[in-house]
Amino acid sequence: MIGLGSYAFFWEQSDRVDEPLSLIGAFERTRDHGVDVFQICDYAPLDHLDGASLRDAATAARRLGLTIELGTKGVEPDRLARFLHLAEVFDARLVRSMLQGPDTRPTLQEAEAWLRAAMPAYQAAGVTLALETYEQVATADLVGLVASVDSPHLGICLDPANVVARLESPRACVAEAASAVANVHVKDFAFDRQPGWVGFTYSGARMGEGLHDYPHLLQTVRPRDRGINEIVEHWLPWQGDHETTVRTERDWTRATLEYLRST
Repeated sequence: MIGLGSYAFFWEQSDRVDEPLSLIGAFERTRDHGVDVFQICDYAPLDHLDGASLRDAATAARRLGLTIELGTKGVEPDRLARFLHLAEVFDARLVRSMLQGPDTRPTLQEAEAWLRAAMPAYQAAGVTLALETYEQVATADLVGLVASVDSPHLGICLDPANVVARLESPRACVAEAASAVANVHVKDFAFDRQPGWVGFTYSGARMGEGLHDYPHLLQTVRPRDRGINEIVEHWLPWQGDHETTVRTERDWTRATLEYLRST
């Protein structure tokens, strides 16, 4: 299914706008778009909400008929246990993470040990952990780690935009990770010349107008045949003022949803 994630509301939920969108407000906006999935991904307040607030948010999601996914950073045991608990609160069946956390930089061997310890509980709860492709770890190493742990509830969150920073090809990342993919982050990306023609800026683009060969991803990964959710997010630079930035963010969301629904 097509879903929206917190990064689709990055600026609208930030403190740079006059009235930041609440989590429940993002749920409601998601439903307004006719979308059934929302991924609460790297949403800092989630770590600080009390039990009542979490239950209120989960109740709102159920009332709106939304399937919730969660997202965090890091694979240390306490973090994975915390998000497995949150998955139970939200009836979530997927948690997206990455190897490096806010305060942890595990080796591949340390990460493997932590994951081996965590996966029995995830499997028992019916929750999949999806590790995102990032520049910090080569795609081949991430795929190898998932294969080594060898759990049906451990996979990859495919975001080929991230790996460009380690000089990997997005298409190669897609092909390398395809068989292990459990979740897809959808955004376009492009290079633009910096003012003065000295260097480039690599950032987001309106879907279909950048460098992402999304038809190749669909053909290679086959997410819709495999029941893998496609979560919309953006890399939208600040547009100079909050009104223009939020308007552009909303436009990019509409454009991405139209693109996905037409493919």
